[in-house]
Amino acid sequence: TGATGFVGSHCLEALAEIKGVEVIAACRDAGRVAPEFGGEIRVGDLRNKADVDRMLQDVDVVIHAAAWSSLKGNRARSDELFLKPSLQLVRAAKKQGIRRFVFISSVSVAAPENAVDARHPGRQRKYWPHEANVVRIEEELKKEANTEFCAVALRLGVFAGKRYGLGLLPILVPRLKTHLVPWVAGGKTGMPIIDGRDIGRAAALAASVDGLSGYEAFNVVGPEIPSVRAVLTHLHDQYGLPLPHYSVPFPVAFSFAWLMELLDPLVPWEPLVTRSIIHLLQETGVNNAKASERLGYIPRHHWKEAVDAQMAEMAIRQIKPMKMAREL
Repeated sequence: TGATGFVGSHCLEALAEIKGVEVIAACRDAGRVAPEFGGEIRVGDLRNKADVDRMLQDVDVVIHAAAWSSLKGNRARSDELFLKPSLQLVRAAKKQGIRRFVFISSVSVAAPENAVDARHPGRQRKYWPHEANVVRIEEELKKEANTEFCAVALRLGVFAGKRYGLGLLPILVPRLKTHLVPWVAGGKTGMPIIDGRDIGRAAALAASVDGLSGYEAFNVVGPEIPSVRAVLTHLHDQYGLPLPHYSVPFPVAFSFAWLMELLDPLVPWEPLVTRSIIHLLQETGVNNAKASERLGYIPRHHWKEAVDAQMAEMAIRQIKPMKMAREL
């Protein structure tokens, strides 16, 4: 699902490299599927039960890469456009006898309390409805999983690379230009960036390797986790973006972001920062150990390579600051 998006399009590329796998691209607009894709395309809407049932016919494995996301608010839209369709898809897949369901999750759902143990869902953060819904979908998968229906949660790091969608970099870059963004905790926390090509490879492995059963969860990041300071310094050195001029601790950053959210309905522009962005800057402590051992996942693309690829694309595509909510 979501075959035309950032994650989905990279999944199509990675799956195409596996012999004996017949790939079906499920999406709402066949015209947006990469022209080099030679497999079957099934067009439909995950909010429509008849479409879901039709898209799942004669399928062994589902990779659920479709999502509607927002970095602030939009609880009702997130429920209607992401949570409810996802839960319906999980239940329909199990009912139709599909043997494995791979869900695209995020390392942020457990950070910072439980990130080392990828099997433990993080607490729901009411200030970020999208992430709370990711947790709820993970919990549904854990409930539905059994020996006949394997459910895999891929907890991915910060997306970067070609064909980017909503993400931290396109939100952060224009805000750095204002000179108003501070370091948070000195920029010492890790930013677990992962290239889209490594995401596709991890999803393809999760869909095809033997030995998975019941509910499984894996943290999946790049070959190296840089600090936030290292990432912003790279953006400064390579692209001339201003470095923050001062630092604040996380409690102050969360309070300031909360104030920005309160002011949001009163001003014509989007908040400088939101609590979800501050949360994404917290330490996760994640690594690829479990994904390497169980999936055979070895990341290939360094975070600088991913950032540079995305910045090159942003120079062409992003003529104005990206909105904090995904457009339909």
